[in-house]
Amino acid sequence: MNELMINNIKIENLIYEIRGKQVMLASDVAKLYQVETKALNQVVKRNLNRFPEDFCFQLTLEEAQEVSSRSQIVTLNRSGNNRGNNIKYLPYVFTEHGVMMLSGLLKSDIAAKVNVAIIKAFVLMRKYIANNTLETRVSNIETKLIDYDHKFELIFDKMDNEKPYHLFFNGAIYDAYSLLCDILSQAQESIAIIDNYLDKNILDVFASIQKDVLIVTKNINKKDLEMYEHQYQNVKIIKNDSFHDRFIIIDKKTLYHCGASFKDLGKKCFAITKMTDEEILSQLLVKITEVDII
Repeated sequence: MNELMINNIKIENLIYEIRGKQVMLASDVAKLYQVETKALNQVVKRNLNRFPEDFCFQLTLEEAQEVSSRSQIVTLNRSGNNRGNNIKYLPYVFTEHGVMMLSGLLKSDIAAKVNVAIIKAFVLMRKYIANNTLETRVSNIETKLIDYDHKFELIFDKMDNEKPYHLFFNGAIYDAYSLLCDILSQAQESIAIIDNYLDKNILDVFASIQKDVLIVTKNINKKDLEMYEHQYQNVKIIKNDSFHDRFIIIDKKTLYHCGASFKDLGKKCFAITKMTDEEILSQLLVKITEVDII
């Protein structure tokens, strides 16, 4: 039986199900990363905007007492009169996405190495739970594990290819461009790109896509564009400097928000998110037609 172990600690034993989510205690994560829990919490406090509730949240007293019954890591206030253990501090927990974000912020070799094993454990548990009844999970969790021989990044992306957002850390240039190509390949008729700063790389992508492409930008190399248009006729440019964020619109029906310019994909931490608000999509479609095509 394969086991995910770090320093003789079985990682899957540190994963709890709380509020319908698979989570790990901040103290357990800190122990695996070989840092103080206080230092871990300080990283979170300095980057609160990077840790929404689906990344990190604080347990209620009832939840903390339940976890405390199964874990000795929760900080306890041990009374001298032996009246029992009372929880002194309500602990924080991290989902797998929160653990990924932590690893990127800590920027240590240990965190990067341990992070892969932790997320593998999350993937393993999620897959196991999805395919087993509660009774089987309780009785056989020590004996039935999923084969995870493939590279973690590949497993994570392929298992969650329907999730509404994808998070990339700095250096994931190939993975980011691969996802961009996957999104663009969904198009049956048309593609619209909104990005103020584009370069030749985006034209290279569109050269292999036989679909109508509309680019909304305020800055693109005219010489590159002229050379492209001499050979290909599927791209039109709209000059518009009223946009700050980047967007992809597929067949005028599906909208994606991109946190980084397409020429900088993977160079820094960013996310690509699928947006389902039809009103926002309609507003964007109207906005991009307000100025003339170059």
